[in-house]
Amino acid sequence: MPAFCRECLAPHTGAGRQCVACGSGRVVAHAELDRLAIAHIDCDAFFASVEKRDNPSLQDKPVIVGGGTRGVVATCCYVARQFGVRSAMPMFKALRLCPDVVVIAPNMRKYQEAGQLIRSMMDDLTPLVKAVSIDEAYLDMNGTDAVHGAYPAMALARFARRVQREVGVTISIGLSYNPFLAKIASDLDKPNGFAVIGQAGVAEFLAPRSVGIIHGVGAVFQERLARDGIRTIGDLQRSDPAELGRRYGDEGLKLARLARGEDQRAVTPNGESKSISAETTFETDISDPELLEQTLIALGERVAQRLRKADYSGSTITLKLKTPDFKQVTRSRSLTAPTQLGHRISALGRELLAKEPKGRRYRLIGIGISDLGPADAADRGDLLDVNAPKEAALERTLDRLRDRFGSQSVKRAVLMPKQHALAPPGATQKPKS
Repeated sequence: MPAFCRECLAPHTGAGRQCVACGSGRVVAHAELDRLAIAHIDCDAFFASVEKRDNPSLQDKPVIVGGGTRGVVATCCYVARQFGVRSAMPMFKALRLCPDVVVIAPNMRKYQEAGQLIRSMMDDLTPLVKAVSIDEAYLDMNGTDAVHGAYPAMALARFARRVQREVGVTISIGLSYNPFLAKIASDLDKPNGFAVIGQAGVAEFLAPRSVGIIHGVGAVFQERLARDGIRTIGDLQRSDPAELGRRYGDEGLKLARLARGEDQRAVTPNGESKSISAETTFETDISDPELLEQTLIALGERVAQRLRKADYSGSTITLKLKTPDFKQVTRSRSLTAPTQLGHRISALGRELLAKEPKGRRYRLIGIGISDLGPADAADRGDLLDVNAPKEAALERTLDRLRDRFGSQSVKRAVLMPKQHALAPPGATQKPKS
């Protein structure tokens, strides 16, 4: 059976799971180890790991990366997870579970630098890299044996050691013959793990596991499946695919395939982003419509700036709201033509907001744009919209000023405090007669 030591990378020939070369117990062995080539790579508690890398005194302490008592946990380390803390958990709940936790405000620039370095190392392994997020990606290593002088599993183990040595964080690797199973494998041995799922016996391996491990099966869908008597992947395997399709449409047919370990998706290099968005969580719940609108305008400007920087346009606007009890509301509508303009994004968002019940309080508001396409499709104008090209040119000019003098150097008047918009600093405003 193919096997090697993840600590020293020596081939393993012994009967046990202890390396005969270095004594480590980190031996990976599998009958299909030298034939599998689809990998899922996930950095372990990435933001928190970067913070611990930069401050070794935090190494054995529980750490949360997140913001404010009303924010959510962006990432928590594995020490904090022992107390029940989880990513996306409200901060007040996390602090209740682990009062001694060290809370660190996110430093996205630092995390992006580390993520980009890891991504460049992935590109050294294979051109077929599909990044899912800043700290997660799929790799297709088929045909790379000659390049690396090793089969994919060994090349990936070398890669994990390189990331730990050069970036200072650990990763977990899942290896299989398709993306669905590679993703499941990467969660089996965290942190700093390496797990393998081969074709032999895959149905038996999947059968006892919850349907919740399938990407896209969230809490609501899980409840629906449970009402129909489907709680495990084994329940899916025993179900008639045609009946699953009748009940759940295309999603049901997909579930039937995944339950048998079938996933025909190719690992393709990243194409267009699916959406660009911005959101904010208020320190206190807000019902004031004027303040909600002002916040939405500012967020729309932020989304537009990100669109232009990424060289995209978009046409479908989505408003996101979250109530004090954490219920999420989303509303979407499409523009007649792609845009990069902040005031057009926020204007449609405000129309969607105006249809929500008056006086309802919100803890979070956000806006996003999807149906992304090339930048040159945006704001071309026509007989009914002659101002679009001029507005687009103005926005690009403002972007250049912000790049030169800082992001806060130029603001729309509508985003300025009211007293500043009505009178210059130090001036006395005369009452209207």
